[in-house]
Amino acid sequence: MGRRKLLVVLALGGCSGLGAPPVPQAARLSAEELVLTLSDGTICRADWAAQGGVGRFQDCGPGFGYAVEVVENPNLLRQIFTGLTEALGAEGLSPPMAEVVITDAMGRDHVFVSPPPADLSDD
Repeated sequence: MGRRKLLVVLALGGCSGLGAPPVPQAARLSAEELVLTLSDGTICRADWAAQGGVGRFQDCGPGFGYAVEVVENPNLLRQIFTGLTEALGAEGLSPPMAEVVITDAMGRDHVFVSPPPADLSDD
């Protein structure tokens, strides 16, 4: 009987993680769209520019709010790159530099930067 109870406890313990809500894993910006990737693979999209940088994802997970704060005066290298792409007719090609805060249903903030930092590791 002791073994049976142990198996039941282990089975129930294994199932408890299945109900965990997905959490934000990545946030990426284009000139108009914010794309949020959740831990369960769900992709959520919002027109952040039309909403003034603050809003909620509709029909996405347990409910996520977002706030986008664009860096108005990026570093000189970024300014040169953006100016060059615009001069070549590729305006909007480079995403804006911004901090993106995703707030989950529990009120926890998940902070991302866009574009994401480069991975310079030698893996």
